[in-house]
Amino acid sequence: MDAGLRREIEDKVFAGERLSREDGIALYASDDLAWLGGLAHHVRTVKNADKVHFNVNRHLNMTNVCNASCAYCSFQRKPGEKDAYTMRIEEAVRLAKEMEPDGITELHIVNGLHPTLPWRYYPRSLGALKEVLPNVALKAFTATEIHWFEKISGLSASDILDELMDAGLESLTGGGAEIFDWEVRQHIVDHDTHWEDWSRIHRLAHSKGLKTPCTMLYGHIEEPRHRVDHVIRLRELQDETGGFQVFIPLRYQHDFHDSRDGIVRNRLQARTTMATGAEALKVFAVSRLMFDNVPHVKCFWVMHGLATAQLALNHGADDLDGSVVEYKITHDADDFGTPNKMTRDDLLELIRDAGFRPVERNTRYETLREYEGPDPARRDTPQPMKL
Repeated sequence: MDAGLRREIEDKVFAGERLSREDGIALYASDDLAWLGGLAHHVRTVKNADKVHFNVNRHLNMTNVCNASCAYCSFQRKPGEKDAYTMRIEEAVRLAKEMEPDGITELHIVNGLHPTLPWRYYPRSLGALKEVLPNVALKAFTATEIHWFEKISGLSASDILDELMDAGLESLTGGGAEIFDWEVRQHIVDHDTHWEDWSRIHRLAHSKGLKTPCTMLYGHIEEPRHRVDHVIRLRELQDETGGFQVFIPLRYQHDFHDSRDGIVRNRLQARTTMATGAEALKVFAVSRLMFDNVPHVKCFWVMHGLATAQLALNHGADDLDGSVVEYKITHDADDFGTPNKMTRDDLLELIRDAGFRPVERNTRYETLREYEGPDPARRDTPQPMKL
């Protein structure tokens, strides 16, 4: 990077000024990961000090039957295929209830776009889950699913959100975003929810008082300019609504082995390689620097591995998601080596081992409990990067 541009970007960052599209593209072109990490760490420290947030949650996928066949997805199944499943509401309730002794505070629900399930299945599911877990926040459904509910119900997204909120919905999930630029999106997405409808639904959710996450799927056929465009679209929507709590870069996953039925559904992997750990850290750093109006950046440890997740905390991230328990969307795609479950104690150790102070939060990022940080008397305990 040109020395003058480098100083200009540094001056903007330390002055708290917004970076431009051109700045974002230039940051991705830099090969100085330590410099990028240092700038991003400065921003995350200004916003979140030495805190690393986490929650105790469970992911629940009630059906993997999906009308779409997105090029990157190994989770979806067609009706009648081996391993296709759809839970009865009672089964979903039983699975969720099993985690109650672990003190979960959030249930994260994402499904396939089931071609024949009636719309009423979804609010009834939330109502049944809320009845047995009244103190657990229901974070459910992508904007893509809400758009699908419009199609199968004939209702507006506004009416759908009202009914889901009455049933206990506290937040949408951030999925379905992938990459918004049509140059890329047309090759990876096989459904009708694109930027216009995705943004419309999140805008509407924010107007009703819901706080939501936003995401970006990176490391497939997109280029850095597409990532920057993606973040700027979300940043402008955040300027308008203020409803995004956290940005979550999601690393595209290869199938490391064939699915159990012998079918490889991920059609991108023949022409791609997964992002390296260094590339992942760059994405976190640039995202934190560009996304000046969203308070948190999350590293979803399931998709990045535990070591990269710890390093991401020094490259702009301040959240590690939670206990998860089961994440079929990734674990059906690969054998990446991350566990299915992290306990509260596991997460505390992971955060302290990276040199940060753990803070347990709820879905709305309200603090539930602050924990002691790493023991400064231990010579082998790392401390957050000093600036």
